[in-house]
Amino acid sequence: MDTKTENQVNPSKIMQIGMGFWASKTLLTAVKMELFTHLANGSLSGQQIKDKLGLHERSLFDFLDTLVALGFLHRSGLKETALYGNSEDSDLFLDKNKPTYIGGILEMSNNRLYPFWNDLETCLKTGKPQNETKDGGKPLFEAIYANEDRLREFIHGMGGVQAGNFAKLAHDFDFSKYNTLCDVGGSGANLSIHVARNNDHIKCVSFDLPPVGPIAQENVETFGLNDRIEIRSGDFFVDELPRADVITMGNILHDWGYEDKVMLIKKAYNALPKGGALIVIENIIDDQRNRNAFGLMMSLNMAIETDKGFDFTATDFDRWAKEVGFGQTSVMPLTGPSSAVIAIK
Repeated sequence: MDTKTENQVNPSKIMQIGMGFWASKTLLTAVKMELFTHLANGSLSGQQIKDKLGLHERSLFDFLDTLVALGFLHRSGLKETALYGNSEDSDLFLDKNKPTYIGGILEMSNNRLYPFWNDLETCLKTGKPQNETKDGGKPLFEAIYANEDRLREFIHGMGGVQAGNFAKLAHDFDFSKYNTLCDVGGSGANLSIHVARNNDHIKCVSFDLPPVGPIAQENVETFGLNDRIEIRSGDFFVDELPRADVITMGNILHDWGYEDKVMLIKKAYNALPKGGALIVIENIIDDQRNRNAFGLMMSLNMAIETDKGFDFTATDFDRWAKEVGFGQTSVMPLTGPSSAVIAIK
């Protein structure tokens, strides 16, 4: 290798990604211990943080200063004289007491996904999920829905992480020619709340399994939208979908295999009037499958978590939508790696 090439090629990206679990686990641990929630009330010294979180002195400053170096905390002073506070994004998104909290998905990642990803190689070689089901536990959604506390954590986590996407869709999509919306797998009714608040004329139905109903109803009542949003219970595998001018599915299709994806798209087609819209929000993989790394890794995550689930491209969605009778499809970029793919009947 010549000197010029040696200077141009370096292993920094390999090391950053290969050792990325160091940074990940540092952040996830801080979230689990609610460090950012404590600091939302004001800066604290290392000793105060040590006492609040029950930490040992040995690695205290290494831990806190790593979070400074990663950009999640800011600091004045050094070690014993230091005061630590939240960065802007940590304060907005990682304080449990704010409605913008997205830590639920990070808590789930720490408590569940992190150890499962250790078995990615087994997943790739067997095609089998590597979560609780591996040891005879219940399938993912059955386990979550059977425990109210876990269900509540899951719903708030999903709602938080999708908030930016729902807000952008509610603002950017032209709802003026539609009067009703049904959000399938509506979880905590977060999408319906965003759409109703941004579009005064729309009435929404948030459709999900019965255990979700009370949690969704609480959210709707918090925003005073009882007259605009109906919580309706049902099972999209068993029941037909409620009729509406617009049907939305946020992170629903990627949970299932090809046959179930097409079945759900067909049910949406049947529930829509002519001119109605199906809007699917996912981490849509780019058609060349070489840019949206998060979407591709989400698909790997679905392999670890589900029997047949996978993420997909806009071209994949276009093919499935036309297979069941939809006409045109389009893509609307949302936040980060997420997009909405839209099919018109």
